[in-house]
Amino acid sequence: MEYENGTLDGFINIPVDNLRERLHELDKSKKVYITCQIGLRGYIAARILSQNGFDVYNLSGGYRLYHTIFGRETLSNAVGINPETQRAEAADRDQSGGGKVINIDACGLQCPGPIIKLGAAIKEAQNGEIIEIRSTDPTFAGDVEGYCRRTGHLFLGMTSEKGVSTTRIRKAEKGASCTISTGNGKNFIVFSGDLDKAIASFVMANAAAAMGRKVSMFFTFWGLNILRRAKKARVKKDFMSKMFGMMMPRGSEKLGLSKMNMGGMGSRMIRAVMKKKNIDSLESLISVAQKSGVELIACSMSMDVMGIKAEELIDGVKMGGAAAMLAHAEESDMSLFI
Repeated sequence: MEYENGTLDGFINIPVDNLRERLHELDKSKKVYITCQIGLRGYIAARILSQNGFDVYNLSGGYRLYHTIFGRETLSNAVGINPETQRAEAADRDQSGGGKVINIDACGLQCPGPIIKLGAAIKEAQNGEIIEIRSTDPTFAGDVEGYCRRTGHLFLGMTSEKGVSTTRIRKAEKGASCTISTGNGKNFIVFSGDLDKAIASFVMANAAAAMGRKVSMFFTFWGLNILRRAKKARVKKDFMSKMFGMMMPRGSEKLGLSKMNMGGMGSRMIRAVMKKKNIDSLESLISVAQKSGVELIACSMSMDVMGIKAEELIDGVKMGGAAAMLAHAEESDMSLFI
């Protein structure tokens, strides 16, 4: 299922559980490049190959992160595929479709604006026509990828220049639908910034990851405070954003309880009891989640509203939008709003 969700051109699919008995399919005289969706299985595969004498490299962050940042064309360049050949193939695909290209300008819009404009254009377009949409939203790449995965429309690629991304999508024939079935992943939408609810969220996320499930956590509005760095970052803000920053807790250690907080005494008491009973702190739970491959996603729209900059968040957090979150939800068998 991960391979069907997207991979680099020219890569072959060997499930990590079958890797040891399929080592003979790989050439020890050549470098071996490993990728999975988020980097965790890739790391495990890289360790197996390294211990068996291979010169191996794992794509840190996995296909999903790399594709979100760079897009299809740069991915091809990274593995040595001729971009001119790729553009020619894309042109052939465009011509074979026989449809016109519809240009959409979504620059300046924040999530979910670009996806809404794309959805409206898809409705108006004829089958086989291509929608070319320009956007300045940094999270649109992840959103549009999830949109195409779940609607069945063909993602033709994305390029980026000077902060403006240009994405091409071909409208699928009427009745076409996504072939990806619902998986057994777990999807958490963390809206609350309360200490007790944050602890509960990460306890469940870590348990799901320990069971081998794919876990995504989407932090929005007050939940973003869980991901803030404890140390103040030097970033330029307007007056309103500065006020928000001063009034909100900076980082997980400053969170209060949803009940009986008593000016911060409650949260200190809870932490003391957890320590006495050898229960992991929230900070430890967050660290374990990241090491286990749990995907932490910050809502870009909420960040913009609340004046939170990417530099203020802990390392390893991705930016995302509503469509990306919904794609995760549809590919999971459980979603929790906390």
